Amino acid sequence: MKKLVVVLLLIGIIAGLFISSSQTYEQQTIVPKLQQLLPGQPLEQPLSKLQIPYWGKTISVEERGYYYFVEFLARKSAHFFTFGALAAVFFWLLPKIRFRFFIAAFMTFLAASADEFHQSLTGGRTATWQDVALDMSGALVFLIIVQLFVSFRSNSRKSRTMG
Repeated sequence: MKKLVVVLLLIGIIAGLFISSSQTYEQQTIVPKLQQLLPGQPLEQPLSKLQIPYWGKTISVEERGYYYFVEFLARKSAHFFTFGALAAVFFWLLPKIRFRFFIAAFMTFLAASADEFHQSLTGGRTATWQDVALDMSGALVFLIIVQLFVSFRSNSRKSRTMG
């Protein structure tokens, strides 16, 4: 039953990625929703101090405007967390073999690369290696957390059976 839930989660993440990569920026933008949800531009002062180098540009509130900058942060956070979750799902679906961490990371890299390629086929969208790097950073962070959890759990079980 647990494997079925994880497989369904995998299907959901991949379907979500496919749908997202198929949409143009105009179909996907959350700026109008942000304008409704964040009237008065809360946290504008601290956010205006952030400058993020990305794709040869510096992304900031000054450069993009408040709502477009918040959208940028949300979109890049979605990359990080979605591919982190995907890596964790790959990890849990793989048999308990020695290199499953690296296999899950490689499978996530392939998925991230395929996602960027698919996005490049969508009008008005651009594929970037920076997004693959961001995807992989999320994947590696999640995989490290999962690996630590598995190791801790394994050590905890060993100490209970020995004690």
